[in-house]
Amino acid sequence: MQLELDDPYVVVYRQIHAIVDADGRRVELLERSNCYGGSAWAQYHYSKGPLVISARNLGDWFRYMISPGHVDLDLISSRRSAGIESVHVLGDEVEVTYAGLGGGGVGATLSRAKAGDVLRYSVTECGGGRIARGTLVLPRRERMIIGVDDTDSKTTGATWTLIHNIATKVDSLEARYISHSLVQLFPVPTKTQNCVSTVVEFACLPGKAEGMLANFEALLRRYSVSDETGMAVFRNFDPSALMPYAQRCKHERVLYGDALDAARDAGVQIIMDGQGLIGAVAAIAYCAQPDRSVVPGSL
Repeated sequence: MQLELDDPYVVVYRQIHAIVDADGRRVELLERSNCYGGSAWAQYHYSKGPLVISARNLGDWFRYMISPGHVDLDLISSRRSAGIESVHVLGDEVEVTYAGLGGGGVGATLSRAKAGDVLRYSVTECGGGRIARGTLVLPRRERMIIGVDDTDSKTTGATWTLIHNIATKVDSLEARYISHSLVQLFPVPTKTQNCVSTVVEFACLPGKAEGMLANFEALLRRYSVSDETGMAVFRNFDPSALMPYAQRCKHERVLYGDALDAARDAGVQIIMDGQGLIGAVAAIAYCAQPDRSVVPGSL
């Protein structure tokens, strides 16, 4: 039997999302890759573009922090072969235009246009020596961060596994599961074993995530084997205001009242209020920072 390729020159991204801050002044573009090598090439070239504030990858997710606007990329073969030409926040939609030369043009057009959760797209011809452009229309999404701690016992469970499995189960079009981090905390005497909390991140359609959150809580209550589980939710773009509190939790024993104060000051919603809330609130600050969050403080 002769093997055939459906589309030999297109590698389609699995998902593409746009998380936007409340003012529409910052957009985080999240691309879930099907080919790490191709996405790493794109990241190198895209990160040189004037609209891109920063670029990084976490596993198969490539993440671009962007200042919306339009620029002329002045593409140059082998040096700056592709990039993000424009990003516009238009109500409940985000319009992103990519441009590229040669293979970069293939990535800028069909490889991204056919990704999951794209609403509409328009593309030019691509490949060869021409410049190609692709415009994607994505739903505007908001960030939701869930911190959890103390779900296990001395004999049963591990918080990080339970939370990953719950997040995977509740993933949906309305609330996409994006990242997972384990947060090493100061080893207090009441710890189960390693004193590690967990944070997960979702990209949510505005006003459409309550069902996911209710299901998440229900599964957590069902499968937690601790009476002291803490669950906290942060619904804004940037959780960095919680970092001073989180750093304290890495370096010293922190009181329950301190967690309540930090949650109130940062606008964190408390869902489950056991002693694990101390670590749950701290975990939020380390959203999408899994390599940094595992580093111990003062042990």
